[in-house]
Amino acid sequence: MRHVIALDVGGTGMKAALISADGTLLHEARRPTGRERGPHAVIAAILDFAAELREHGLAAYGEAPAAAGLAVPGIVDEVAGIAVYAANLRWKDVPLRALLAERLGGVPVALGHDVRTGGLAEGRIGAGNGADRFLFVPLGTGIAGAIGIEGRIEAGAHGYAGEIGHIVVRPGGRECGCGAAGCLEAYASAAAVARTWAAESGDPEADAADCARAVEAGDRRAAAVWGEAIDALADGLVTGLTLLDPRVLIIGGGLAEAGDTLFGPLRAAVEARLTFQKLPLIVPAALGDTAGCLGAGLLAWDLISVEVTA
Repeated sequence: MRHVIALDVGGTGMKAALISADGTLLHEARRPTGRERGPHAVIAAILDFAAELREHGLAAYGEAPAAAGLAVPGIVDEVAGIAVYAANLRWKDVPLRALLAERLGGVPVALGHDVRTGGLAEGRIGAGNGADRFLFVPLGTGIAGAIGIEGRIEAGAHGYAGEIGHIVVRPGGRECGCGAAGCLEAYASAAAVARTWAAESGDPEADAADCARAVEAGDRRAAAVWGEAIDALADGLVTGLTLLDPRVLIIGGGLAEAGDTLFGPLRAAVEARLTFQKLPLIVPAALGDTAGCLGAGLLAWDLISVEVTA
């Protein structure tokens, strides 16, 4: 059975799958990234994992993978196939596409940015399925974005397109990890909500989910923290939709797990800020933490389609 390898590398774990041409997940596996052992060990772990998947495919389906897709965090040069930089994994200028292709016997390999790859999956087979223009915004430790246009993801001239988390929504405000002050990420990421609620509640172990539960229970302090995040997020999203005019706005990541506690007030806050803009459909992401892996598989199949067409 013809299949591809899909790998999604995160800061703490790796998700992988063998995927058939019709999108069926033939085999799934997970394992730790092992970043505590250093960047060279992480690279070795990725290559070893892929090699094991290749052997599994040979044994189970009678042939080697037709291609492979790899999604990684940080700054990614998708055209050159280089993982330029990732703070959590401590690597720099790693030619991952070439290394993986060599390890897999020369099969075509696609390298993608994790959020853009996840956005590709959400746009094609997830919450944005059928939308010609969408914006995917995961709210996790940070806030990133993926701009979907006619079935592809726009990377930008230098690979930085979609970084909506670094729109300044509160000039001169909280310091952001990027070095600027007042970025959306510093106010509306799951990590930012967790920090603010931990300080407000006096519980250093409190997280964003705890804040959401407190909101649902009627806690006024939690409502104030949550409202601050919603207001900042709405300001950032309206900037994004003013520039991009998406048909669908897909919100994912840990904060989206709050469901209507997030989406009810967020839709109202976005709509209240619009003047001439069209309100997009605002929906939760559908694929959860499998989006990056599924997107990596789509990248791999796209490579084969391009080769066949050529």
